[in-house]
Amino acid sequence: MNEAAILKIFQDSGALLTGHFKLSSGLHSGQYLQCALVLQNPKYAEDLSDALALRFKKERINIVIGPALGGIIVSYEVARALGARALFTERVDGKMVLRRGFNIDKNDRVLVVEDVVTTGLSTKEVIDTVKEFGADLVGVGAIISRAKESPFKERFEALIKIDIPTFEPADCPLCREKIPISKPGSRK
Repeated sequence: MNEAAILKIFQDSGALLTGHFKLSSGLHSGQYLQCALVLQNPKYAEDLSDALALRFKKERINIVIGPALGGIIVSYEVARALGARALFTERVDGKMVLRRGFNIDKNDRVLVVEDVVTTGLSTKEVIDTVKEFGADLVGVGAIISRAKESPFKERFEALIKIDIPTFEPADCPLCREKIPISKPGSRK
């Protein structure tokens, strides 16, 4: 699956939004990639996740994990493609943790996945959770990377890299123009 095909999926889904957005990272942006609009279509979710799984198919991964909310569908579909278990983390009292009886063993080979990576904050929290169990963290995968450079020490694969400018709130031209802001991300 090439970059043009991925962008077409996002355009066809109406998933590239324009406006004034507060991202989960706290940064502001004039564009937002609403992956939920893409992933609501099972065929798109399958195709994108299969393409991401291909990047890690030789790694003998037995667990794929992502953060709730954005990483749940991606972790499930990538795990399906790899024949692995699908887990997700949740925030409890501000800390990313495993719940619902999920467990990771020190012998597990784990892939962390996410829908969109900007600063990688949520993904890093998932990485820290995996490391607490002493498992072998094979790498990190995402459908889209908005990061100019990889925010991770671990191997990082993204299907597509998109450079959409972000701004610190104090330097945001959209705030100066008094454009109303919305917060579409999962971290409130």
